[in-house]
Amino acid sequence: MQTLESASDRHVRNIAFVIALAAPLAAVLLQLVPALLAGLLIYALVRTLAPRLEAHLSSHGSRVALVAALAFAIVAAIVALTVAAIAFLHSDAGSLPALMKKMAEIIDSSRASLPAWATEYLPSDTSTLQGSAATWLREHAGELQKIGTATLRAIAHALLGMVVGALLALRETDAENIQAPLAAALAAHAGRFVGAFRRVVFAQVQIAAINALLTGLFLVVGLSLFGIHLPLAKTMVVLTFVTGLLPVIGNLVSNSVIFVLCLSHSLELALLSLVFLVVVHKLEYFLNARIVGNSIKARSWELLLAMLVMEALFGLGGLVLAPIYYAYLKDELAQRKLV
Repeated sequence: MQTLESASDRHVRNIAFVIALAAPLAAVLLQLVPALLAGLLIYALVRTLAPRLEAHLSSHGSRVALVAALAFAIVAAIVALTVAAIAFLHSDAGSLPALMKKMAEIIDSSRASLPAWATEYLPSDTSTLQGSAATWLREHAGELQKIGTATLRAIAHALLGMVVGALLALRETDAENIQAPLAAALAAHAGRFVGAFRRVVFAQVQIAAINALLTGLFLVVGLSLFGIHLPLAKTMVVLTFVTGLLPVIGNLVSNSVIFVLCLSHSLELALLSLVFLVVVHKLEYFLNARIVGNSIKARSWELLLAMLVMEALFGLGGLVLAPIYYAYLKDELAQRKLV
């Protein structure tokens, strides 16, 4: 009887293990990464903060009410911060349209200081640039519409994911919750995935903050010591932090804009900023592999290889999920004493 029970338990554990490994990959294939990450963020924040507050409460009902209020407050705060960031980027202080207009003016006015081979790739004037942009928009209207639809879908998925994460955090307060063997095994795997998410995401926020800090020291502090004041420099610091949360693409966007803004002063400053940004970009890769690698006990080459493979297999969604998935996979293998 004991042998049968052990075989049955082992069978359940193996099924749960396969489901747990496949579920995140299914989320990538189904384009549900925004929902997955948003739900994990809410769940991780609630479960991190709730125990510190629950210690002061005695009744089960009050703990449930506390977790519900905390989950609602965190969701509301994240939504408010997102709306505030969007509003800032559309305001006079940090307007993205104003930034794009300023970039066009800088490119137009910097033509004389650029070498002849570079000017051949630039439009003759701002009106030509606007005409080229309008033509491009007409030719790619279908693709842009798909991008807009995908963005709205991703936002909707993220909102639903936050609700699901809040509900799961609330469910953890149910002291009478009794799970069947498969559900209990899956819950254990989910707990390890949440732990991997918490370590990786908190490390990535540190990296984005360091990147924004270095950029701010260069654009706002360092250049001002030499009497150089770039337009919309503070906006670029905010944009650097936000885009720094996105791998690869975020850096390309912020670095390109900073380079163009530096052209408003001189070509030499633009080239100096390019050197600085390349150094910071390489430093960020090192920090990513170092900070995240230390948090998940992985060497730099392991993490970079995981990101390369996941991006090749699943695209941007795989690249975003790669550090989390690799950290989780190592936890699972360590749990089975395989690594």
